[in-house]
Amino acid sequence: MRYFDFERVAHDAGIAAEDLAKLCARVRKEFPRDDMLYELHVLRACMAVRDRIASLEEILGDGAPVTK
Repeated sequence: MRYFDFERVAHDAGIAAEDLAKLCARVRKEFPRDDMLYELHVLRACMAVRDRIASLEEILGDGAPVTK
């Protein structure tokens, strides 16, 4: 079952398939058994890139909090 269409948002944000796979793998580690939270967090990360709130590099970085 799919909860969110994060792939469309990733496409709109210009996130390459390879980078989306990296993002998905990172988020899956945080939510190994909860598909809904996994998809929600991937969606929110893609939306942040699309809306230029954060860069993909910041999201896929070392996990340190991003401050502006």
